[in-house]
Amino acid sequence: MSDRHAFLAALEEGVLLADGAMGTMLHARGVDFDQCFDELNLTNPALVADVHREYIEAGAQVILTNTFGANRYKLSRHGLEDRVAEINRAGVELARRVVAASFREVFVAGDVGPLGVRIAPFGRVQPEQARKAFAEQITALCEAGADLIVIETMSDLYEIQEAVRAARQVCSLPVVASVTFTRDDRTLLGDSPVRVARVLRESGADVIGVNCSGGPAQLLRILKQMRQAAPEAIFWVKPNAGWPEQVGGRIMYPADPDYFGEYALSFRRAGASVVGGCCGTTPRHIAAMRRALDQAPDLSIAPAVLSPLEEEALEPAEQPTQLAQKLAAGRFVIAVEMDPPRGLSTHKLVAGASLLADSGADVIDVADTPMARMRMSAWAVCDVIQRQVGIETTLHFPTRGRNLLRVQGDLLAAHALGVRNVFVVMGDPTSIGDYPEAMDDYDLVPSGLIKLIKQGFNVGVDHSGTSIGQPTNFFVGAALNLSARDPQREYRNLRRKLRAGADFFLTQPVYEPEAARAFLQRYEEEYGPIERPILVGILPLVSVRHVNFLHHEVPGVFIPEAMRDRIERAGERGAQEGVRVAVELIEQLKEWAAGVYIMPQFHRYDLVAEIIEAVR
Repeated sequence: MSDRHAFLAALEEGVLLADGAMGTMLHARGVDFDQCFDELNLTNPALVADVHREYIEAGAQVILTNTFGANRYKLSRHGLEDRVAEINRAGVELARRVVAASFREVFVAGDVGPLGVRIAPFGRVQPEQARKAFAEQITALCEAGADLIVIETMSDLYEIQEAVRAARQVCSLPVVASVTFTRDDRTLLGDSPVRVARVLRESGADVIGVNCSGGPAQLLRILKQMRQAAPEAIFWVKPNAGWPEQVGGRIMYPADPDYFGEYALSFRRAGASVVGGCCGTTPRHIAAMRRALDQAPDLSIAPAVLSPLEEEALEPAEQPTQLAQKLAAGRFVIAVEMDPPRGLSTHKLVAGASLLADSGADVIDVADTPMARMRMSAWAVCDVIQRQVGIETTLHFPTRGRNLLRVQGDLLAAHALGVRNVFVVMGDPTSIGDYPEAMDDYDLVPSGLIKLIKQGFNVGVDHSGTSIGQPTNFFVGAALNLSARDPQREYRNLRRKLRAGADFFLTQPVYEPEAARAFLQRYEEEYGPIERPILVGILPLVSVRHVNFLHHEVPGVFIPEAMRDRIERAGERGAQEGVRVAVELIEQLKEWAAGVYIMPQFHRYDLVAEIIEAVR
């Protein structure tokens, strides 16, 4: 039987288990991310061999060579572009020696990653140049004795097609073509799983793959879509151990081995012929998958569900935001408001957000030009926080000062940056801010903007009914005043926002929980249950002067006399007493509210961290 038929024949007999992450294991052994991992095949082969050995001992039947970045373009960053063949040959020979010493039947896959440059039409590298670079690497892998070629972690369909063409030109080995996706189930260039599967099938790849991306749940969803589009294809799945998070300066992955074991069976049922792990996975993850597969050797594959639907109809909507999922699960959510910086620096902002995330906040709410003062654009701040801190944000989105064109453009910009939670408000009038002469007009009131998002953008059309390509996935919040002086007017506004489709509510500061609850009960007696989560506003008190200002000058805020007296008696320790008051309020609100929305005063994020830790 030829080498080409040996691997493909093994797939017909049952699912094969591939290895996990090479880079994760090398980094755990002290290799810096700035080093050339591929060069270790020459400079420290024992280290690479140890990783291969651990994966084989864990039960892997396919191991990938340590050649992911061993192409001319990536090696040139380390001055190694003239050693492409040498490094790739060493990678295969090293893996072969480990397999021989294991006395097990294990396939050695020549690993080929992206070139690290953009190719035309989105870059300057021409297709024939890319194909030549891939051919150079793949030739070395084939000549050294690889059993198959795995082209993985690709995000550009133009690039992966050139890689498949190169493999077909220089060798006859089986070819796996595997793509990675972003959080919205699209490639970086916007291609859907349906299109990816069809293009890879037409390109001549023997096996269609999906790897890296998010965790097992996302890749299972993508696998099902790809199999619908190409039901006759063979599939390869290697997920990350969840989305990476920064914890204490280290990159951590949340998915544990047992979780991977469960998903090994789910992948098999969904039609995968090869399963394994990518970034963040270890031999423990692979061992768990091995145990799960061994305990269900006769697991049947569910048939692909075919339908005549168009491509877009095969694609499900995005997963709900983390905030939406937590509220749906009944978790008591803690949101914390942060103001954008007045200038260019975001260092203090990131430091404050990191403190809040570490203390247990669920989401950071970013205000937009609070008090009509000039500040950095809120959606840019959301992007910085989500990328650098790793905590989800809610974008405050005022309608004031935006015409209909700008509203829709700004929404698209926020979605493109990965912001999915938006809090719709009217916004502060410019007359009270830095530029009182600035335009203060608006085309939409909050309920109108909520309707535009929920009944327009979230179903894939703009205000005029024109398609925007694909639906957005905004989770939309609205304002609610539980201490309104005119309750009937507030009730009317609440009903309009509910009809428009508001998903949740944030309230103004509350210092009398029972009065706030009574306000809601009166509404429900008259109009029926609200059936939307409400995050009640908590504004920590810091001094008697602060208390007096809020009580006497801020509309809608009433602080009971006993509470004012407590802060006054505390004197210089007013801020600490304010923390205790906030904790007591939150404990009372836990009986009926879905969560709280904490508004730090004077950037005292340390006090908010104390509050969160106390109530968690």
